[in-house]
Amino acid sequence: MALYAELHRHLGGSVVPRVLWRYFERHSSELISRFAEYPEFEDFYTRPRNTLDEYLELHTLVESVQTVETLPYFIYRLVRGAYIFENLAYLELRYTPYLRTPEHLSQSQRIDKMAEIVKVVGEASSQPEYPIITSQILCMHTRLPYEVNKAIIDLAAQNKNYVCGIDVAGGDSHYADRLPEWISLYEYGRSLGINTTGHFYETPSGCYPQLLPYLMRIGHGIQIPLLYPELLPDVARRGQCLEVCPTTYIQTGTLQDIRQLKLVFDRCFDAGVDIAICTDNAGLHNVRLPFEHENLLTYDIINFEQLQACQDAAFRHAFAWPYGERPASLLNELLQPETTKVLALKD
Repeated sequence: MALYAELHRHLGGSVVPRVLWRYFERHSSELISRFAEYPEFEDFYTRPRNTLDEYLELHTLVESVQTVETLPYFIYRLVRGAYIFENLAYLELRYTPYLRTPEHLSQSQRIDKMAEIVKVVGEASSQPEYPIITSQILCMHTRLPYEVNKAIIDLAAQNKNYVCGIDVAGGDSHYADRLPEWISLYEYGRSLGINTTGHFYETPSGCYPQLLPYLMRIGHGIQIPLLYPELLPDVARRGQCLEVCPTTYIQTGTLQDIRQLKLVFDRCFDAGVDIAICTDNAGLHNVRLPFEHENLLTYDIINFEQLQACQDAAFRHAFAWPYGERPASLLNELLQPETTKVLALKD
């Protein structure tokens, strides 16, 4: 059995439609009052959008109900599905903790509440019956002021038992007006020894070469091989990995055809740039990681050898994976003595 690592999954977008519908039915029926039956809701929740900004509006629907009290409900079902249906051995969940705190509180009170959110997510993610190594990436956000984003970095530094890195979310076209601020925040995070990734080069409007040196991984990054392939040698030299989420680019209108990703993979492989295949928002897309793999193979975007290389890269670039090898190698080592024993008996 293959075991996988998922490096780019949003907590808000990870809730599958059926689980969200059942929660709304029981606790917030007013949020689904315009949908007569579940199929109408699923169609609304999972259909492609015209732009990334339009797509990101769906996150607010889920963020509003992911509170300290409800997060264990959602995370239990998320981890259970990831283990049973996706064969995940490793999962990084990313989210903005500030957006899970009560809106009626003051900014300083909400900042203070963020530590409780991180603890709840960490404890709920640890489920002995579904043994997946999990960690959190805390997202700064374009809608939040500098003080809150800096507090998110401090929170990451103070909770390294639960948190493995930081990110920035909120649509990459919105970074330009605050670019010096994002640079200073990433510099600050790196000074504290925090791992870094970020949503950059996802769309043609989100290309900021000034920020690339501060990233250990690049969230999406597909516009580098598509529009700026001259940057690939530096990406390879820095050992950065692209977190490519195939279905996302169709859902957000960034690409018109998934086969456009062939150029992304070809140019990255030629330049020696690693790619980890991810789901991004598995719930919003109603897809799981093995489907992303199969889809890339079906459309001849990659071959099996390249798929294996991407799966290896995911474990190699995982911020909190505690082993030097991926699970398949570890299992082979465990099985080797038994194999030798059996052969000796046959002799």
